[in-house]
Amino acid sequence: MGWLFYTDRRVQTYADEKAEIARLCTFESDTRKTELVKACKVGPTWYAAARVTSLDGTAVEDATYVTDLDGSIAFGAVFLTRYDDGCWGYKDMEESTGPNESRAPLGLIELLSDLKDPDSYAHGWRQRCRDWAAIPDYEEGDKIKLAAPVTLTDGSTCQIVTATHYRRGRQKRRCYRIEETGGLVRLSKASLAGSELIGSAKGAASPVLAEYLAGRE
Repeated sequence: MGWLFYTDRRVQTYADEKAEIARLCTFESDTRKTELVKACKVGPTWYAAARVTSLDGTAVEDATYVTDLDGSIAFGAVFLTRYDDGCWGYKDMEESTGPNESRAPLGLIELLSDLKDPDSYAHGWRQRCRDWAAIPDYEEGDKIKLAAPVTLTDGSTCQIVTATHYRRGRQKRRCYRIEETGGLVRLSKASLAGSELIGSAKGAASPVLAEYLAGRE
């Protein structure tokens, strides 16, 4: 399915977007109804968990999902969104179609029904979401070894860096100090996948505490 834009400009705010995602995830047929359980926005992308139940109370049978104990199933959906000349638009995908965007929070993933096929597109998508969530959020002063050297714009590489920051106006922005050169570099979260903490800021933060603990040995 391609992109659909609302030329009436009725969607303008975060609240408008969330309400529209809820509307898109709520529908009813002669035998089933679908309702939004949870929606989260990460960047320009909305992630949703929707639950399907039978109107007559019988268990929902599905080729992709294992029926939950209450007889329903819950599936994941991804809504790519953007504004074009002030008009909001979206492109929706169900998790079993293999969406590329895979940064759904773990709290949303945990709401979804189990999958019957461990090799399905949906299984791969959920694992990518978990992998993304597992990337550490390092603190100021943490020394990090990246999973692989990162090539910089000047052709050099770096692999061991320390989390720090710089200021632009009143804003404090995360960057990393390169171990070999002392230079600063911005790194995307994706480049931190598989990285390892080799020196904790917390461990080195208090020399007084370190002296106290050493005296107790």
